[in-house]
Amino acid sequence: MPMDQAHQAHHERLRVIVTGVTGMVGEGVLHECLLHPSVDQVLVVTRRPSGVSHVKLKEIVLDNFYDWTTIEHELQGYNACFFCLGVTSVGKTEEEYRRATYDLTMNAAAVLSRLNPDMVFTYVTGSSTDSTEKGRTMWARVKGKTENDLLRLPFRAAYMFRPGYIHPTEGLRNAHKYYSFLKWLYPLLRIVVPRHVVTLRQLGLAMIHAATAGYDRKVLECPDIIRLADGHSTAGGAK
Repeated sequence: MPMDQAHQAHHERLRVIVTGVTGMVGEGVLHECLLHPSVDQVLVVTRRPSGVSHVKLKEIVLDNFYDWTTIEHELQGYNACFFCLGVTSVGKTEEEYRRATYDLTMNAAAVLSRLNPDMVFTYVTGSSTDSTEKGRTMWARVKGKTENDLLRLPFRAAYMFRPGYIHPTEGLRNAHKYYSFLKWLYPLLRIVVPRHVVTLRQLGLAMIHAATAGYDRKVLECPDIIRLADGHSTAGGAK
């Protein structure tokens, strides 16, 4: 499938909303946005201050992430959202996890799709997410429903990112402590399970390229993420 040239031209310059920046993934994606020449503006919506300062960056601290209507006047005019906010399912009931994952994400996305129908929305889920919504694994079912319902919203385009192991970006602050113990393992993982490994930089670049050039799959596994990070807008050999 050839590159969607109209999509690319339309999104030549990006005005991006990023969530989850006090976590590892969101921080890394924000880092790539601030470095990338195609990104003109970044609005961070966060529960607590990120501590990041940059000429491109504006930040809103939102106490109640279940209600984005209180900041609607700040959300208009953006053409991409990189939604990197997530919580662990460990220790949570399905109802609790659904509220913190599905309800929170859909409430935000519904507001953004209404205000910015020309927006490209990217959502970080995870490898083994269950698109059928019927499997045994609770978190995978909830994530699957979240993906499915996001794809039904009237965005210009929406992409579901399913990374496996994410190798952190050197020098950033919010990597989980256990990554320091896994750092030595990364080269081996690239050899043994290459289809399940990406770098945080690749994830961030792939999101930017999805917004500027598009991709011919709506659900992206690690091979798709790597290919898109390298600038390819079609799945090609990423089987």
